[in-house]
Amino acid sequence: MNNVKLIWDFRGPNASQIAKHHAKHLKEFIALESLKDSFCDTEQLTEMHHIAFMVINKEKMEFIRERLKPNRGQLYKP
Repeated sequence: MNNVKLIWDFRGPNASQIAKHHAKHLKEFIALESLKDSFCDTEQLTEMHHIAFMVINKEKMEFIRERLKPNRGQLYKP
């Protein structure tokens, strides 16, 4: 299965809280659209740079990218 990791970047002193809040909405979107084999979470890259991300099947990338406007993406390998 080819998966893509779509990434939203958040920077600043509140980046952690904002990324967690964004991930909550990503989870709601996954449930609403019934995206099987998809998941989301957050990561801390530095103290002032956190990300929210969604891992999806590559076939759904265009559909999601147009609606949710991620900052970037990369191939996902667990």
